[in-house]
Amino acid sequence: MNTSVDAPQPLAAPPWHEAGSGTRITGVRAILTAPENITLVVVRIDTSEPGLYGLGCATFTQRAQAVAEAVDSYLAPQLIGRDPADITDIASSLLVSSYWRFGPVLNNALSGVDMALWDLKGKQAGLPVWQLLGGRCRGAVPVYAHASGRDAVEVEDAVRGYVEAGYRHVRCQVGIPGALTYGAPAAGGASAAAPRPGLPANAWEPDSYLRVVPELFGHLRNTLGEDVHLLHDVHERLHPTQAVRLAKELEPFHLFFLEDLLAPEDLGWLPTVRAQTATPLAIGELFTNPAEYVPLVKDRLIDFVRCHVSAIGGLTPAWRLASAAELFGVRTAWHGPGDVSPIGHAANLALDLAAPNFGIQEQHVFNDAAAEVFPGCPEVRDGHLWPSDAPGLGVDLDEKLAERFPPVGPLVKDAWTRTRLPDGTVQRP
Repeated sequence: MNTSVDAPQPLAAPPWHEAGSGTRITGVRAILTAPENITLVVVRIDTSEPGLYGLGCATFTQRAQAVAEAVDSYLAPQLIGRDPADITDIASSLLVSSYWRFGPVLNNALSGVDMALWDLKGKQAGLPVWQLLGGRCRGAVPVYAHASGRDAVEVEDAVRGYVEAGYRHVRCQVGIPGALTYGAPAAGGASAAAPRPGLPANAWEPDSYLRVVPELFGHLRNTLGEDVHLLHDVHERLHPTQAVRLAKELEPFHLFFLEDLLAPEDLGWLPTVRAQTATPLAIGELFTNPAEYVPLVKDRLIDFVRCHVSAIGGLTPAWRLASAAELFGVRTAWHGPGDVSPIGHAANLALDLAAPNFGIQEQHVFNDAAAEVFPGCPEVRDGHLWPSDAPGLGVDLDEKLAERFPPVGPLVKDAWTRTRLPDGTVQRP
């Protein structure tokens, strides 16, 4: 065996390391591709069994190269020679191997490994991952679509289109006159909001937002009735007292949930919100430590856990979080945008199928290029995600085709993260 300093060696292997199956991990590497001009990070784990490999999602598109470096330089050497069946031990040992724990770069790197190991285990067993989690609780998974418009009428038209296509859950975002807001085009059809005199372009203006959003949902309920479930994403942009006001004003319109009403730094205000309104709350897109959910779930301050599965470390911690939340009547609503790879969406789907406390799943319909790069990309039909019986997570990666879509620059398409208030102050995105 090569024992040179440069050769990757297993580190701190457990005492039972030589026992178990004869299968061993022989290679671990990160792969970056951007078929939709959004950099996706995939981890591939190869094994000593010919043709047996696993794939996992490690996508943190804003810091994709950092995640890849963490995988290739720090995690891979600890995995070579390990038995891929030891998912729990690997997840636990890698988490503490850097001493300082959690954070989006490390967690996404861990997620890529974790999901790839689950993918491997399913392939070895000849079963889809959702079977390994205990089997399905539902035949297909309802998803919500994203409707937006420059005004309430345009949003209404978009919602009607989704309802006709079989959706019963739709997130609704609307343009704000004179400002830009999350998830919607500029009001009035301009390519960018017209700034007020002396104020910066593309500013976000909370007072107008607080006026327009309740008007939007009043219009939608008056025109669409109660048969469609409506959602809205605040994206943590409000001051806590403004957040309380919005949640109260939206209560008559019976939202399915109000997402990220408060920033993580302001979650101490949740008891105040909960005491004043019954509007359901989904929180946690920015969480990187599952323990952040403990007070929110324990005290029943939220209705939906809303995290980016790869950002908390992968399928293993997400499954444990879902099980803990079930004991408190809190449901799941995993983050599912375009900066989650098809492999990550397949992991979401596996969790959704198996969790009794599933609530709703955010959808992203991938373009043809992404579907070709990732054969087996989860299918959205009639407002639902439909599972396959393929072993593992059911999604492959065509690496030759992926090379045709190289990763985009590290600061591409992140202007929304540098939002400013009308006076020029940086605003949380």
